[in-house]
Amino acid sequence: MDATPNTASAKLTVGDKSWDLPVRQGTIGPDVMDISKLYGQTGMFTYDPGFTSTASCESQITYIDGDEGVLLYRGYPIEQLAENGDFLETCYLLLYGELPTAAQKADFDLSVTRHTMVHDQMNRFFTGFRRDAHPMAIMVACVGALSAFYHDSTDISDPQQRLIASIRMIAKMPTLAAMAYKYHIGQPFVYPKNDLDYSSNFLNMCFAVPCEEYKVSPTLSKALDKIFILHADHEQNASTSTVRLAGSSGANPFACIAAGIACLWGPAHGGANEAALKMLSEIGHPERIPEFVNRAKDKNDPFRLMGFGHRVYKNYDPRAKIMQQTCHEVLSELGIKDDPLLDVAVELERVALHDDYFIEKKLYPNIDFYSGITLKAMGFPTAMFTVLFALARTVGWIGQWKEMIEDPGQRIGRPRQLYTGATRRDYVDMAKRK
Repeated sequence: MDATPNTASAKLTVGDKSWDLPVRQGTIGPDVMDISKLYGQTGMFTYDPGFTSTASCESQITYIDGDEGVLLYRGYPIEQLAENGDFLETCYLLLYGELPTAAQKADFDLSVTRHTMVHDQMNRFFTGFRRDAHPMAIMVACVGALSAFYHDSTDISDPQQRLIASIRMIAKMPTLAAMAYKYHIGQPFVYPKNDLDYSSNFLNMCFAVPCEEYKVSPTLSKALDKIFILHADHEQNASTSTVRLAGSSGANPFACIAAGIACLWGPAHGGANEAALKMLSEIGHPERIPEFVNRAKDKNDPFRLMGFGHRVYKNYDPRAKIMQQTCHEVLSELGIKDDPLLDVAVELERVALHDDYFIEKKLYPNIDFYSGITLKAMGFPTAMFTVLFALARTVGWIGQWKEMIEDPGQRIGRPRQLYTGATRRDYVDMAKRK
């Protein structure tokens, strides 16, 4: 369903000149003023740092209403997908636009399962990294390197190759993420097992060791699957926009996803749950929570509570409520005791949900707060948190990339600028410079 012109139009007036701007209307959400021909008509650009008021593309994949706390994948509320489906069903939905039938789901699951192995020469690739290399550094390199191993799925003009590349990345990302984890902690790689579901397979590759049998907990597997669903896509965020921008140049899909991983690595984006855990470590003990809560309320104190509130969701993050329940299920399953960090998290959650200041400011615990606690309880080190985020977001990136490639109106991205540097000047010979 394409955006349609609205009956209304916007008028831009500068001095004694005016121009009419078309207004386009989506199926839901705010209307947009079409300024694609603004420069040609007026000789001017718009100025929008961070593109926070600019629609960079037309998309049918994900919709967010931050004021109402709504997140829809292809029209389906995130709460329904997380409660009733599994991650691979969500992957199918994001890629193809509809929920699969039983036969389609079985075929899709089989396709992903049969592509989980990575080329054996990738093992040698890992030996080039230092033992203390950050797992995200490894992921950026390894995903980009996939284009050197799978030449038969890099022609973006071929729909079949685009499909193969999409399935390969969804299937191989858990394997690469587990390999990065194992390399990080100095344990041997564990190969994928075709008799396990997607999330159970990942847990097995991360935590199994050759010397004994590892049994995957159904509770942990289900929790991780929900985490993957909740992170699968989030509209035109920084990393998704990076993937689209890279893809607009015609770059191969593996390179585009590697670019998205590099962007996600930033602490302002994918590292938020790690930052929340660091804050809990700084607090240290539950009895110190009032001190830090008071600091958070003090406008003159630079301290901020990480994992509370959200840039997009002004009311509440719909993913956080699901993640809250999942977090408590994991903590109950594991029966963790005497962990000061988790004690701080549970008490801070209780305080924040009942404190008038937090309620008035709508500073509710967000998904990063709960996911950080959950992943730590599962046994993942903080260095792996963003890797898991990248694993889950891969399908969203691929869906967005695929949509962009198939858009006949797609053009190479080329943001403009407001230049404030030196005006034209002539070169001065070095001997004459002062």
